[in-house]
Amino acid sequence: MSRLDGETKRKLREMNAGELLDAIDSQDETLSLGMPFEERVRLVVDDAYSTFAHSKVEGLIRRAGLRYPSADLRRIDLLEERSLNRELLAQLGTCSFVTRQQNVVFQGFTGSGKSYLGCAIAKRACEHRIRAHYVRMPDLEEAWVAAQDSPGGSAKFLRKYAAFTLLVIDEWLLDRPTESMRGMLLELMERRYGETSTVFCTQYSQKDWHQRLGSGVHADAIMDRIIHNTIWVETGTYNMREHAALASA
Repeated sequence: MSRLDGETKRKLREMNAGELLDAIDSQDETLSLGMPFEERVRLVVDDAYSTFAHSKVEGLIRRAGLRYPSADLRRIDLLEERSLNRELLAQLGTCSFVTRQQNVVFQGFTGSGKSYLGCAIAKRACEHRIRAHYVRMPDLEEAWVAAQDSPGGSAKFLRKYAAFTLLVIDEWLLDRPTESMRGMLLELMERRYGETSTVFCTQYSQKDWHQRLGSGVHADAIMDRIIHNTIWVETGTYNMREHAALASA
């Protein structure tokens, strides 16, 4: 395409069309010489859209706050000792469970790779243009306590965490939640139920959840909003941290 004058460039940038302007500037005049105008426009738009899409995905990943930003389902170590279901992981990688508003639980021993898997799922969701967020349960509780100290903070907190299309809660039930925390979890799960998907990474099997949640009506209600539409993934007992340490020794 012909070189654009300064005023046209200014207008494009004012319209937030920077990617399009960059694509126009970078189009090879020699290679595009003789192409129909429509074809040259298509190539420029394709180039600009590719840059835009990549930038959007990178932004989603950055804002997701992943503990392991480089986590990748395609690079999961499928050691025989882990007994991970390759087909199930591939299915989760399509993010179809998010479309169906299903939850996922990664349950296994310390070091079995639960956090990595949770981050890998969240990153995959970002690549599908799904708004995801990662949080450790101790940090979630700390944020909840802080929110209650400001006017309207509790409502703002709930709106924030209910809005994520995919929410990954790591270290789920690592500590027994307080009464205030149980009330918040019930309200949060109620808001997310049937609307969004939540991934739980935990050491505790389902049979232990009720007791960890206080064994009362809050425990009943929280579990009722989680367990009936959930994909359970056992991550086993194999310690991947120990495996990585031995491999690098």
